[in-house]
Amino acid sequence: MTFRDIGLTEKVLAAVETAGYIEPTPIQAQAIPQALAGRDILGIAQTGTGKTAAFVLPMLCRLETGRARARMPRTLILEPTRELAAQVEESFVKYGANHKLNVALLIGGVSFGDQETKIMRGADVLIATPGRLLDFHERGKLLLTGIDILVIDEADRMLDMGFIPDIERICKLVPFTRQTLFFSATMPPEITRLTEQFLQNPVRIEVARVGTTAATIKQFLVASHGGSAKRDKLRELLRGAENFKNAIIFANRKRDVAILHKSLLKHGFSAGALHGDMDQPARMASLDAFKRGDVSLLVCSDVAARGLDIPDVSHVFNFDVPMHPDDYVHRIGRTGRAGKSGTAISLITHSDERYIDDIQKLIKTQIEWMGPKLNELGEAPVDRDREHRRGERDRRPARGRDRDRSREAQARHQHVAAMEPAKPVEASELEGVEAAEAPVRQPRGEGRRGGRNERGQGSRERGRNGRPQERQAQDRPAQDRSVQERPAQDKRPPRRDAKPLQAAGQTPEERKPRRYDDDLGPSFVGLGDHVPSFLLRPVRKPAPVEKQAAAEE
Repeated sequence: MTFRDIGLTEKVLAAVETAGYIEPTPIQAQAIPQALAGRDILGIAQTGTGKTAAFVLPMLCRLETGRARARMPRTLILEPTRELAAQVEESFVKYGANHKLNVALLIGGVSFGDQETKIMRGADVLIATPGRLLDFHERGKLLLTGIDILVIDEADRMLDMGFIPDIERICKLVPFTRQTLFFSATMPPEITRLTEQFLQNPVRIEVARVGTTAATIKQFLVASHGGSAKRDKLRELLRGAENFKNAIIFANRKRDVAILHKSLLKHGFSAGALHGDMDQPARMASLDAFKRGDVSLLVCSDVAARGLDIPDVSHVFNFDVPMHPDDYVHRIGRTGRAGKSGTAISLITHSDERYIDDIQKLIKTQIEWMGPKLNELGEAPVDRDREHRRGERDRRPARGRDRDRSREAQARHQHVAAMEPAKPVEASELEGVEAAEAPVRQPRGEGRRGGRNERGQGSRERGRNGRPQERQAQDRPAQDRSVQERPAQDKRPPRRDAKPLQAAGQTPEERKPRRYDDDLGPSFVGLGDHVPSFLLRPVRKPAPVEKQAAAEE
């Protein structure tokens, strides 16, 4: 069977032949005729079988008639990642070379202005990630009432990334009479429920058992210790790989991707990185450099595990074993595509044994060991990275919780020292010292901590109004001026709970509270010195008009 036998138009056939394809893959041969007939399709196939062309080619045939209107695209394709969306756009450019179609791409990391311009011009094909699509719709920049064909690609990946609620919302926004093409590599229960809810009498096309790997991929397990020894083992495998052209190296965490990428560059390897924390231009630049052959290694997270079509990848290395068996199938599917051979090698530590058992149960294959097994490994070498981090931790200053603990210990020490009674001054220590220089022991509360002047203010070097302490002393009563001032070096603040003392011999009239008609007003305990003086001045009522007129006369 050739592409001419499945009902494609002449324009599409010419583009396919120019691309060098003659015979369709099994899923293309079964899905394209049903899609041209307008039926809903549920396609299940392992990665690398040509699912993208299975919906791109029939869509191009359907879009040869008609014209898109502003803000109302004719077809919609949903992809889980930006890289997959950009890859589908490239497929439309390649197969739609003989069509004058407007293709718009709505993904994160790109300015809204450029994307809005394409939407306002009218898009025949809209390729989007769910988050950015809903953002445009909520802003009123996009209408989904003109969708004729809806494609949901990599549905199981959508489930893993938490996009299923967004998918359900989008399916309710598009017309009920649309045609839906649904593709997934696996069929968990949540995906099955979604297909039953939004697909109308679909044609189920399953060309391979779920969870199978391509027969053209050679799979191996390599036992290794953790830490820096694991990176040493990876470099050893890279240098000794047979028929090596390029390789994709997978790690579970974005932090490990960055560390491994830096390590490979340090040892002279040509490598790029790809993970979710990178901005969109950097991600696309790294992926394009790997496709062009500028770098031979691509260290990435699972963002590149699904659907990316990178031709002629000779090796895939699982630096970290995936925790989900399905991810293993998608990872190694980056090699051995379109009938070509490939090699997949996974580095295994003692903590990965349970994951390997789950993977072998899913693919129903016992993976061969390359070299010694885990139980045959010798004693683990010293982890250089752990020793280096431990030395840095000992040398660096305390921070965070350690700093808080040191501060608490220091405060506790000062508190204990303050609670110790003052050591009395011995008479022998004052010998040879002038009487004027000898410290005078003052009564508690007068001129010492907790003492107050007539305004209820503690004695300081300078008063609250900024006047020198000597001038303020002239305004005090005689019995207050007789008390020796507190030493200048004692800068401790006054006690807030201390009460103004009553000097001995005061009359009841003198003990009455004084009215404060000066510029400062009353001294509010705890209010602070930052209150401006004009806020504390008494408000003087203006004189009545009659009295003012009488005074003028």
